[in-house]
Amino acid sequence: MTLIRADGVSRTYRSFSLVGAGAARTALAGVSLSVAAGETVALLGRSGCGKSTLARLLCGLERPDRGTVSYRGTPLARLDRAGLRRFRREVQMVFQDAPGAVNPRFDIRAIIAEPLRHLTSLDARARARRVDELLEMVELPAALASMLPSQVSGGQLQRVCIARALAPSPALVVLDEAVSNLDLHLQAATLALLKRLQQASGLAYLFVTHDLRLVERFAARTVVMDAGTVVEETPSGALVELRHPASLLLKSAILPPLPARMPAPAPVA
Repeated sequence: MTLIRADGVSRTYRSFSLVGAGAARTALAGVSLSVAAGETVALLGRSGCGKSTLARLLCGLERPDRGTVSYRGTPLARLDRAGLRRFRREVQMVFQDAPGAVNPRFDIRAIIAEPLRHLTSLDARARARRVDELLEMVELPAALASMLPSQVSGGQLQRVCIARALAPSPALVVLDEAVSNLDLHLQAATLALLKRLQQASGLAYLFVTHDLRLVERFAARTVVMDAGTVVEETPSGALVELRHPASLLLKSAILPPLPARMPAPAPVA
């Protein structure tokens, strides 16, 4: 079953200043994409290709200028109040900039509990129990609950953001470059955690990234974007078959595991 679907969506931005309107910039041009229940789709592309804009449209944070975003077969614009509440509960997002995505004055418990207050009917005691469950789920110690974002590491704060996204028991989590700011060890650990959570609950993921190595580890299907359009799509096990120039550029950006040894300089006569 398709959870979320974009059909021919386009989005254009225009800046304004005291001297008038700037030139229009097209971020998306007729893009279509779908994510099924329990599926992991990688949205791959260079910075500026439009993938984060598409992610925001799918989460309802922005509206397309043209085209339709549908949730469980119903366009977002036609959802009634109950349907919109369900959509907000079932589609969650984890952003790249964890410090910028949280309130620095809230402690970790309040950050994770925030969607529980707005999207569920749990009382204060039940919310506290749910926060404890989520901290354990993302493998963080309970002692972190009373700390501020500035008092935990970057990797821990990103797990807090994942816990917050999981709080209302979503069906789809959009990961917008959610591990890009982590070192290689934390990237691997976070992706392994997300896989375990998927196996336990049947979560679907839209994994927005520019890193082809992470796609091979995590996603089942890969959609490549360039200049606001989808240019290629393939199962993640067949990434070697990618042929579009934008895909080849991403391939060429991967560093080898061990750099080639430079030849020794010739002795000076």
